[in-house]
Amino acid sequence: MGDETTAGPSIEQLVEHDATGMTLALWARHFPATPAVLSADGDRTFAELNANANRLARALRAAGLSAGDSLALLCSNRPEFVEATLACGRIGLSYTPINWHLAPDEVAYIIEDCDAKAVVAEASFGDQTQALPQVVTVRLSVGGDIEGFGNYDDALSQQDGGDIDDPVIGTRMLYTSGTTGKPKGVAKPPTAAAAFRKAASFSSARYQPGGQDVHLCTGPLYHAAPLAFSMLLPLAAGATVSLMQKWDARRTLELMTEQRITHTHMVPTMFHRMLRLPEQLRRELKPPALRQIMHGAAACPVHTKQAMMDWLGPVVWEYYAATEGAGSFVTPQEWLARPGTVGRPPTPDHVKILDDEGQPLPPGEIGTVYLKLVKGAEFHYHKSADKTAASRHGESHYTLGDVGYLDEDGYLFLTDRSANLIVSGGVNIYPAEVEAVLSQHPAVLDVGVIGVPSEEWGESVKAAVELTDGIEGSEALASELIELCRARLAHFKCPRSVDFVDTLPRHDNGKLYKRRLREQYRQS
Repeated sequence: MGDETTAGPSIEQLVEHDATGMTLALWARHFPATPAVLSADGDRTFAELNANANRLARALRAAGLSAGDSLALLCSNRPEFVEATLACGRIGLSYTPINWHLAPDEVAYIIEDCDAKAVVAEASFGDQTQALPQVVTVRLSVGGDIEGFGNYDDALSQQDGGDIDDPVIGTRMLYTSGTTGKPKGVAKPPTAAAAFRKAASFSSARYQPGGQDVHLCTGPLYHAAPLAFSMLLPLAAGATVSLMQKWDARRTLELMTEQRITHTHMVPTMFHRMLRLPEQLRRELKPPALRQIMHGAAACPVHTKQAMMDWLGPVVWEYYAATEGAGSFVTPQEWLARPGTVGRPPTPDHVKILDDEGQPLPPGEIGTVYLKLVKGAEFHYHKSADKTAASRHGESHYTLGDVGYLDEDGYLFLTDRSANLIVSGGVNIYPAEVEAVLSQHPAVLDVGVIGVPSEEWGESVKAAVELTDGIEGSEALASELIELCRARLAHFKCPRSVDFVDTLPRHDNGKLYKRRLREQYRQS
């Protein structure tokens, strides 16, 4: 991909420069003609991407935005999304990507809550922009026209593409998915992005710049994990990013072969669906250049991850993190030695396991997982001091609500989220354990286990199952699934009933909306 000089700055230098979002400018000088972004909506070389980021930065400044202001981004996986984030990082703006599946009122809530003065929206999502608050003074449409919006391309055409002379560190504020109520903005200082990239660059992704490596982005960029692992990190390291608009198991394998994908980020649901592809197809489309699959966002059953590595080799790396911060990281080799672990924290005090009274628990005992607040990357929930305080343990640690334990060697194992806990007959049951067994059955495409009200037990265990194509639900199959659990788990953990559903309410970041699933049954 191009014959430009391959001598470039060191990773250390890049991390240092990237605090102001200017790393891409360095790659644009070293590899101007190398593809930076590949997509169905157009490609960008490093030079083109860098120039457009500069043009948008100048257009926003000319429209009256200055350091400290906020921009909301309602856009699918296309080059303009990347350009907008880079522009904000260069002139001190805070950007908030918004889930474009949300209803207009939900979109308006986030735009108003994040104090956005500017909105960049894709024309296909124009209907979701009809309730924008008056404070939004700059409105640009991408990929077509939206009434009341200026045209993105026209705005860029009036500006110079040269590098910004006075870059100011920008930041981002992402909103949690809202599985337990209204979405919360997770605000961090500008130094947080550089701290994250520095840690991730040295511990995980190893990219060769200048088109040698290509990262496949499989998830929507408005989510924290694809944004960080599938865009910010690979681009900062000089790798090419290939953007998928909609995930499909077969198409993923085809792209991995056609584009010689070296890196990607996925969620466990994707693993499960890829493993359900015909074996002959998986042999024919085995990725020829793949070196790393990064995954996180949701619990991955041990057998699923093992099957992925049996198929593709020891290329599956895992992290435990969230929008609020990072917890641990595990290599394929470490995981194979300790199946099920999400890694060993970077320092002994980074993860604490505490009981309900806030007291530390010894190795092997299950409790609430607390993560250390990293200096320079401390978060707070925007306009919500009470929720911020509720997440804290003193001034040093916070919790995401996850439950787990540390082994004798300091490796972290997660059991489930406390919000998903089922209490049946006074006994705690963690749904993830039951889901891991059920997902092994060839008829099961997806599964969610919840507690439903029971006069006798308080709650009883119910499994909602989405079946593989061509399989029909029946009483016999339900009994077979229950017996599978009874053969592998203590009987009190096993489902007392199984329902077959067309589709589970799973978010496109891989997380299941357990609250919605529970509400469906409790309402009925």
